[in-house]
Amino acid sequence: MNNETIANLQHVFFSYGDVPVLEDINISIEQNDFLAIIGPNGGGKTTILKLILGLLEPNSGTITVFDTIPREARKCIGYLPQHFSFDFDFPITVMDVVSMGRLGKRGLAKKYTKADIETCLNALDKVGMRALREREIGKLSGGQRQRVLIARALATEPKLLLLDEPVSSIDTQWQQSFYELLQKLNRDIAIILVTHDISVISTYIDKMACLNKKLYYHGSKKGGLHKLAELYECPVQLISHEPSRKTSTEQHDD
Repeated sequence: MNNETIANLQHVFFSYGDVPVLEDINISIEQNDFLAIIGPNGGGKTTILKLILGLLEPNSGTITVFDTIPREARKCIGYLPQHFSFDFDFPITVMDVVSMGRLGKRGLAKKYTKADIETCLNALDKVGMRALREREIGKLSGGQRQRVLIARALATEPKLLLLDEPVSSIDTQWQQSFYELLQKLNRDIAIILVTHDISVISTYIDKMACLNKKLYYHGSKKGGLHKLAELYECPVQLISHEPSRKTSTEQHDD
């Protein structure tokens, strides 16, 4: 299996205004990684994803993704944000939404090819939504919409998939199938998953990063789970039930 480094953050610092969010972050992602980033609200997890995408730039430090600057590598990355701004009353179908994932490959002025359509249908198959491809997005449940957005990310045919709390709106019954799908995808692409769910890490994830402005741990889950009590400043058993608390950076990052 190829262990080539595809993303590398070195001595990265980032602040929103005068509020520090990330301090001296050093982390590398290899081609076969399935990495979970875990940490308290406001700890910088979402910010790291945005830096890898080139949506934000560090105050200092260097970031390379697929041997180039992040914004030039964006076409190789699939991304599902935690919060998706979209008018679900707009009359657009499931297939239309998933097809948006092909725009980076085709451009706005070009028509979708048969290969594009087949790629989108395959993505819908993977999330169990092909039968509803002609349904308007506004007529779906929250969990169904989330599946469609995941399919849109997969339609980019990414080499790296970034997922920010992807199952927050998905019913518990489908979550297991979703994580099993990620394991299959991980045979071909690297995945970075932001999550609060310890059970997901212990069951499905290979590597983890413990983050709270500073990087407390980056490596195998076996070596990292015991670091969580230190990171959260509470017993591990309580982490999945962490009370929601607003911070000065939560408007930017969860």
